Amino acid sequence: MDSLAGKVALVTGAGRGIGKAIAISLAKSGCHTILNARTGTQLAAVQKELRALGDNAVAIEADLTRDSDLHRLVELSGPVDFLINNAGWGKRAPVVGAKVEDWDQTLRLNLRAPMLLAKLLLPGMIERGEGAVINIGSVSGKSGEANGAAYSASKFGLIGFTQSLFEEVREQGIKVAVILPGFVDTPMIPPVKYLDRSKMIQPDDVAQAVLYILHAPSTSCPVEMTIRPQRSPNR
Repeated sequence: MDSLAGKVALVTGAGRGIGKAIAISLAKSGCHTILNARTGTQLAAVQKELRALGDNAVAIEADLTRDSDLHRLVELSGPVDFLINNAGWGKRAPVVGAKVEDWDQTLRLNLRAPMLLAKLLLPGMIERGEGAVINIGSVSGKSGEANGAAYSASKFGLIGFTQSLFEEVREQGIKVAVILPGFVDTPMIPPVKYLDRSKMIQPDDVAQAVLYILHAPSTSCPVEMTIRPQRSPNR
């Protein structure tokens, strides 16, 4: 796509970290952004920053694990050209000691919400003959690790969903992709002594990957993109 100017982009989890960086990059590219997160104060701060850039950004507070909130988000958003499914959550725990409600929340936010948002917003994209669904996954969707079963399962599932959806809508000119970052310097990764945060992927690195996908020619689609830190953050 040559130009993103005037396109409407919905970014979930836009209150901080990767989502905020994506929203800023899209706004700088001329998109009209719709920001979603569960925390209104964070959303308001990002909205203010984007409006200073000239984007009449809209902020919609909604909990995507609740169907009523999710449907309200879609209704208030209106037609969307680019859906960026970034919102995610995960709580580390061994399978035996994990709480089932934590599993449910992880799967609902990380997998079910992106699927349902795509289902609801794709008809408009199909009608217009263009658009994009970009899912922010994780390298944990390629390789599971101890104490992260639900998170990894949700991200494995997100990759499968992306691959299937691409096959369904590729002939309609809609790009579908998943980005799989490694360690990203966001609040989701707590401070630990053995990690050097300066060597982690930065949120803007992921945002640049989103722009790369959106700018890809109509003859190609980067369906899956893995991003790893150039240098290992492990001290």
